[in-house]
Amino acid sequence: MASTPKGAAATDKRRLILDAAVRVFARQGYGGCRVSDIADEAGVAYGLVYHYFRSKDAVLDTLFLERWNVLVEMIRDVERRPGPVAQKLHAVAGFIIDSYRYDPDLMKVIIVEVTRAANTFGRTHLQEIREAYRAIADIVEDGQRRGELRDDITAEFAAMAFYGAIEQVLTGWIFDVLPETDDGYDEAKTFIVATICDGLRHGSPTTSD
Repeated sequence: MASTPKGAAATDKRRLILDAAVRVFARQGYGGCRVSDIADEAGVAYGLVYHYFRSKDAVLDTLFLERWNVLVEMIRDVERRPGPVAQKLHAVAGFIIDSYRYDPDLMKVIIVEVTRAANTFGRTHLQEIREAYRAIADIVEDGQRRGELRDDITAEFAAMAFYGAIEQVLTGWIFDVLPETDDGYDEAKTFIVATICDGLRHGSPTTSD
């Protein structure tokens, strides 16, 4: 019988711990759990968690950076593709919403414990969070250069409004403010893009008298 390579076994244990941490953080909240809770959920010895991660903070850091780096790379890939700006923003919104759709616990942890935690992890990861905003802003800027979008609203502001709208919808699902259905997920992608892009199109008023 072939044995499992040591490197593969270590990777499996590390992944087991991370997956368990997602469930614990989502269920109990980051502040309401201990490393021992993660170990119990994973079915491993308490000390094994510390073998792979120096602290509970390091576990959350890893979970966030794994997913966030994938998001940033995806946005950059969309930015490089040809096509209208609305199509690109729909792809970004679709990726984020589908990430929640298929892994709600992880997205709940990222939103509640990191991106909305301005005084703790959110501040720690401001550079990474801003990188995603910058990537979205680059898509908006390209649309402005091509005349698809008005240019009297800064791309940076539009990017924050766009991501903020997505995050608010996800928060609505997390806290059961919005109903979760397959149609609702698909509608959200379209509604978010329409809300932002229609406001950025030429002829949309910026102020009212």
